[in-house]
Amino acid sequence: MTPFIAEILGTGFLILLGGGVVANVVLKGTNGNNSGWIVITTAWALAVFVGVVIAGPYSGGHLNPAVTLAMWMVGTIDTVDALWYVLAQFIGAMGGAFVVWLIYQDHFKATDDAGAKQAVFCTAPAIRNLPVNLISEIVGTFVLLFAVFYFTDAQLGDTDQVTPIGLGSIGAIPVAFVVWVIGLALGGTTGYAINPARDLGPRMMHALLPIRDKAAFNVSYAWVPVIGPLVGAALAAGLYLLLDV
Repeated sequence: MTPFIAEILGTGFLILLGGGVVANVVLKGTNGNNSGWIVITTAWALAVFVGVVIAGPYSGGHLNPAVTLAMWMVGTIDTVDALWYVLAQFIGAMGGAFVVWLIYQDHFKATDDAGAKQAVFCTAPAIRNLPVNLISEIVGTFVLLFAVFYFTDAQLGDTDQVTPIGLGSIGAIPVAFVVWVIGLALGGTTGYAINPARDLGPRMMHALLPIRDKAAFNVSYAWVPVIGPLVGAALAAGLYLLLDV
C-alpha cells in the first residue's frame, strides 16, 4: 500500500458506494427504487467514511482534488505529491463508476430515462442557472473544507500535559457527518458534487460505457462541479490561513 494506491482504492470505494446508492434509487426495477433523498445522502456520507477508513492511514484520505488543493495551499502536501493524488483520485473514481455499471447493467437496460441513467455517474442542477449552480458548489465545498481544517484529535489530560488519543477508523466519522449535512442542507440544487473527481471521472466513464440511449456529456454544465469545488476549497484554505495567523 502506498499513498497513490490508497487514493485510488479510497476514491474507488467512495464512488462504488455513492454511485451505487444513486443507481439503487433511480434505476428501474431495483429493490431501492424511489427510496429518496435521505437514502442517497446517508449512503454518500457513509461512502466517504469507508473511503477515508481505507485511505486515511496511508494518504490522509483526500479522495477529492478540492481537498488536495486546500491541503497544498496550507502546506501539508507538496506539489508533486498533490498531482499524483489527483491522478489517483480520477483513476479511482472511474474504476468505481465502472463497477457500479457492471453490477447494475440489467437495470440500466430496463431504464428508459436517460437523465436517471446519467445521474448514477454525475450531478446535474435541479434548476439550471449556471451562476447560482456554481455558487452552490462553491459554498458546499467551502463548508466541507473549512470544517475539516478545524477537526481536532481526542486527548487526555489538562492544559499542562496532554496525551493525544488515536481513534483509529472511527476518526473518519466526523467528515462523514459533514458530508451528510451538506447533502441534506445544500445538496438539493446541484446534487452536491463538492469533488471534481467524483463528478468528472464518472461522467467520462458514462460517455465511454455501452449504455443504451444515454444522455450527452453536457459540456456546458460539466465545468461547474469541477471549478466550483476548487474555488470553494481555495476560499476555505485562504480564510483558514488568514484566521490562523
